[in-house]
Order: sequence, then structure tokens, then C-alpha cells
Amino acid sequence: MRNMTLKKIAEAVHGVLYTEGMSSAVNADTTEAAGVVLDSRKVGKDYIFIATRGEHVDGHSFIDQVFDAGAMGVICEKAPVNPRGAYIVVENSFQALKDAAEYYRAQLAVKVVGITGSVGKTSTKEFVASVLSKGFRVLKTEGNFNNEVGLPLTVLQIRGDCEIAVLEMGISDFGEMHRLSRIARPDVCLITNIGQCHLENLGTRDGILRAKTEIFDFMQEGGRICLNGDDDKLVTIREVKGSVPVFFGSGSNSAVYADNYENKGLIGSRAQIHIREMLAEPGMESDFTAEIPLPGEHMMYNALAATTVGVLFGMSTQQIQAGIRDVEAVGGRSHVIRTDRFTLIDDCYNANPVSMKAALDLLHMTDVPDRAGQSGRIPNIRKAAILGDMFELGTDEAALHREVGACAAKKNIDVIVCVGKLCKNMYDGAVSVDNTSAKIYYYENKEALFEDIEEIICDGDIVLVKASHGMHFEEIIEKLS
Repeated sequence: MRNMTLKKIAEAVHGVLYTEGMSSAVNADTTEAAGVVLDSRKVGKDYIFIATRGEHVDGHSFIDQVFDAGAMGVICEKAPVNPRGAYIVVENSFQALKDAAEYYRAQLAVKVVGITGSVGKTSTKEFVASVLSKGFRVLKTEGNFNNEVGLPLTVLQIRGDCEIAVLEMGISDFGEMHRLSRIARPDVCLITNIGQCHLENLGTRDGILRAKTEIFDFMQEGGRICLNGDDDKLVTIREVKGSVPVFFGSGSNSAVYADNYENKGLIGSRAQIHIREMLAEPGMESDFTAEIPLPGEHMMYNALAATTVGVLFGMSTQQIQAGIRDVEAVGGRSHVIRTDRFTLIDDCYNANPVSMKAALDLLHMTDVPDRAGQSGRIPNIRKAAILGDMFELGTDEAALHREVGACAAKKNIDVIVCVGKLCKNMYDGAVSVDNTSAKIYYYENKEALFEDIEEIICDGDIVLVKASHGMHFEEIIEKLS
């Protein structure tokens, strides 16, 4: 890791370096760390282990173990009793993680694409990384490593052969994005939309816009901005640090837009993507057919976002087209699972009113693919939605749950199952809809649902499972699988 020596790291994290137990094979001034981790199980030769205090586990208890595994040094809040290697004492280990990542980012020539927004960050990240990988060596955020712990850990995974890092950046309060941007120093800032996530802390959509646009605070000089041109809040952004936003969407103000959209059900969609002259490189083809392999109309926006970023990095339409075609689903996010009994749409990683309605639209419009992967209606197939609580919606949480319930009841959905204390409001909204043919159920928790699930969900059903992450609806997916 470039310039990541014990002495430089100690300076970066504002700590005190102690070397009395340091191995003779290590030079504090010149030996570079091979990696920096919080998980003691991931420590290898010449790694730096950061000992943090968790709710259930204190990393300081693993210090001897990491030196046995070959660690070069440890960052800790409390000095080891019998030090067996070099260690750096800091006031706060989590802050040291961020400081180390910020310093390391400054040593790298890598380009960074920072992605944020209320809905679709992870799937957009997957599309962008897939497209860029057709022309560059790419590192991307794995899993849900998008916060003030996950993002610095991802930055610390970047190595010298990486050309572009695609970083997902998630927040729940003011100031968080400012700190993430300071670490990431993005060259391209992409915002998917401004929805209704984290209203509990951010108050209004204008508050969400203000919090998300903190991503611009540490954008690199000459950086570029990519925004959803169909979002009423994002279109108000005219210029940031001399950079005029590049919009993607369906409107006339978008430099990248799509038409001739064809929904192919659970096997994805097809659309014609166009690149206006203002953005296209000389001689570049200005349109192409995109085969989008993930279901839902909202995936088209991910393809448009990835196209925009690809064009900014000088990629050909052939490379962009291939990247969109080859994108893969991430578990918990519109991931289609075929079992012997059901077709499951695993969308249980997270939820808010906008993403709930998008998922219901997908279920409403979807055809069930046959075993050969061809889209088509199978007679007498039932559609079921198992929906759970949406968190962090603030004072309007009851009304927003009722709104989603009413939306579900108005769709062509046969079974609606509402699970969770907040979902009593969703159930009330669903049963209030006149002339709905859906069977509507309410359960206070998953355990109560599990007692009846065999009677509610039948062989052959296509089942959407969606809730906020804290509801742990992956347990429902596991049971149905």
C-alpha cells in the first residue's frame, strides 16, 4: 500500500507510535503495509489491524492473535499489556480508520465514482461497475459497505493496479456525506434520486437533497456530476464548482435518454438508449439497444446512469452495451430465485415508499418466465407480496405505510401479506380499497406469519418479499427457498 508505513500511518491517524515490540523485519519508516482491516480473521503478513470496540466484541482482545498471524502493527485505543509488535495508540479507533483511508486515498492516482441517492444506489453501482469493467480494472463496494465504516474499508482495499473505484455512499443524517466525500474525493459524483428515505433525521426531501449533495464538498477539481434528469429536486442543480451536471432520464433536458422500452418480465427489459451530441465523442455511435437482464422498469435508469458514466470515461457504445448486458443481480435487491415450488423476487435488503411502489409495479406487470427463460403468461399463476415495515420515515410513517398498502391493493396482485407493527397501517390502507380482489393478511411479526405461510403461499406462486433491512426478511426468503 503506497506510503502506508507505520510512521506515516501514525501521523495520519494522529496517534502515538510505539515500536519496542516491533519485529526486526519491519522498518517503521520504509516498510509498507500489505492491508488494513478491522476483522482479525482477515489479517495476513504485514497487515495493520485496527482494534475497535463493538457492541458485543472488543477487538483489543485479538491483538496477540493478529501478531501470530503476521501483523505488522496494530492501531488501538488501549496499549497492549505485553506488546508483541508495533502499535499506534489513538483516541478513537473508528476515527483512525477514516483518517487512514483519507490519507491512503490521497496517495492513489485511481479515479473514483461516488454513487448516492435515496433509492437504487447498490443496483446502480453494479451497473456502473459492470460497464466500466469492460475497459478498465475496477474495484467496487461489496455488500452494504457504504457507510462511515464500510466506505473507508473499501478505499483501503484499492491497490495500484486499480484504475477506477466505484464507491456506494449511504447516509442517514446531515454531515455524514461530507465526511464520506472527504475520504472518497470523487472524480464523478452520481445521484440516483431524492426520495423519502431517512425523513426521521433529514425532515423533508429538500433536507435529503441538501444532505446528499454534500457529496460535492470534496469532489476533485474538474470533477463531473451525473444526475437523474427526471427527479424534480435534482434538476434544480445547475452548476457545482464550475461543473455543469450531465442528466440522464427520459426528459428533453437529459443528455442520455431511452425510448422504445419493452418489459420482458422477470428476465429483464430492452430499451433504445440515445446519447445526445453534447456528450458523445466525435465519431461515437449515438444510440444502441440495451438488453437489461434485471427485472423492473427502474433498472432502465441504472442502465442510463451507467451509460452516462461510461461515456464520461471515453468508452465505446459496444463496451457500454456489453457491460449492461452482463450485469448480475445482488442478493436482496430484485434478485429472482427459482425453486421447485415458487418464483421468488428477493428484494428484502431495504425499503422505502418509492422502492416499495417500484417493486409492486414489477410484480404487477411481470410475466413468469418458463424454464427455458422465455417470457410468457402461465395460466392461473398467482402473484403474492409479502411486505414489511419501512423504517426512518419520520412523523408521516403511518400515512406512508397506508399509502403503500392502498397501492398494493390497486395492483393485479392476488395475495398481500403485511408483517410488522408499522404494517398494520399498510394493512388498513389495503383493505380500505374498494373492489380489490386481493386476499389481504396482517401479522405482527415473522414468527406469526410462519405458522400460516404454508396455507397462504401456494405452489407455483410468484412471491415478492420486501421490507427494511432491520426486519430481516431474508429469513422469509430462506424459508420459502
